[in-house]
Amino acid sequence: MGLVLNFFVALFAALGSDSGIIGSVVSAEFDQFHKYFNQPNDDIIGAIVSTFAGGCFFGAAAAGWLANSVGRKRTVQAGALMAIFGCSLQTGAKNSSFLIAGRFVAGLAIGCLSMIVPLYQSEIAPPHMRGLLTGLTQWMIGLGFLVANWVGYGCQFLKNDAQWRIPLAIQIVPAVMLLLGMFVLPFSPRWLIAQGREDEAFAVVQRLHGNVKNAEFTKLEFAEMVEQIKYEKANYQTKFSDLWESKAMLRRTLTGMAVQICCQFTGINVSAYFQPTLYRALGLSGPKVLMITGINGALGVIVTGVFITFILDRVGRKPPLIFGAIGMAICLAIESAINAKWGGEHSTNKAAQQAGIAFIIIFGSLFFSVSFGPVSWVYQSEIFPMRIRALGTAVCTCSNWATNVLISQVSPIGMTKLGYRFYIVFVVTNIVNALIVIFFFPETKGKSLEEMDAVFGDQEIPHALETKEVHNVADDHSSEKGAVREHEK
Repeated sequence: MGLVLNFFVALFAALGSDSGIIGSVVSAEFDQFHKYFNQPNDDIIGAIVSTFAGGCFFGAAAAGWLANSVGRKRTVQAGALMAIFGCSLQTGAKNSSFLIAGRFVAGLAIGCLSMIVPLYQSEIAPPHMRGLLTGLTQWMIGLGFLVANWVGYGCQFLKNDAQWRIPLAIQIVPAVMLLLGMFVLPFSPRWLIAQGREDEAFAVVQRLHGNVKNAEFTKLEFAEMVEQIKYEKANYQTKFSDLWESKAMLRRTLTGMAVQICCQFTGINVSAYFQPTLYRALGLSGPKVLMITGINGALGVIVTGVFITFILDRVGRKPPLIFGAIGMAICLAIESAINAKWGGEHSTNKAAQQAGIAFIIIFGSLFFSVSFGPVSWVYQSEIFPMRIRALGTAVCTCSNWATNVLISQVSPIGMTKLGYRFYIVFVVTNIVNALIVIFFFPETKGKSLEEMDAVFGDQEIPHALETKEVHNVADDHSSEKGAVREHEK
């Protein structure tokens, strides 16, 4: 029962993920949107998309501080509250400035949630299920895009302002559910230990991980948490410079940032936000554009679900990242060739156009969904020690959104001016992504969060899950041993 509860807690916490509805709203099929906002040019469209990512950057940064001060749970609720406000502003927008402001506020919310939700999921997950539970973040992002795509497909047939206001308003629903639902979900047990609330923490661990068969594992897991967190509190102070103070910490920071920057340089958000534009370049037009976008989203959700459930915690983090990067590079190279020879609305080669559509779908729904999509959130959330985990995860998430701003702003211009050549940029970046993972990323599969110090080479105390002992730290290193002794009984 504990693991079932753990799954649903992690799943519900991911509700606030970005819906991606803006990709449909700014498409040519939403003629009422373009009419209302006086036919916005590429610069305005780019600002509407990228301002959101700018807000995400600052939201993620703020969440790093909030997560330590008020806890992971309350930070999730703060993000949900901001999302309600930001989406309400977008729904009631009177001009493009109003809409951009709403996008920025919503960005603050999603930036906060994109940082804190994977961190919360990683801290409540047992080691053997952390890939699945933290990977639910990407699964819910995919589900959000799926719902957004089909809502966009249906709303394109409306011929008034409701065409674009309804899709923007629907984003409020999951934010409200998340805000209210988090009241009944538990606090992170690791955060509770850091606050000196060990009894509450042990109760949470028992609820989420405990059953009749694994009582010994639960006891050792909790002991490991307590000893590691108490040792860190007794011997370290949390400061920003911790992120590069040692070779091991610098490696953590650089790999965490790299996995998120590489994720953006796969080109996925060009596909996700501008799919309708990509399909039109292959000669498609009308309602079919958003219908195919919806089918693509559905496949991505299915593939991501299968991957995080049956594969990620078995094969580890590195192999999927390498496989995905190489696969995406191949897809985009083929896509570039098809667009160069047979792209455009006047092309008569339907087979080539269908192949082009297929490779856009394979790129996102297969290769991204089994690699950087879920793994980037898992990896950044599991590599930092407790004292710096919130700050480190915030820096990594900020790297994601800063890169997102750059790509979102230049993509409309790049697609307009470079055409099929724009794909070649991401062919190169995906090859570079694969090389970075091969040579610089350590494997983290199956390790507890406390055991990551062994992975990165800065282990200072033994781990209870390895020694099978609940006491591994001398009393002069930590004076607060009561919780471990009490729960050993």
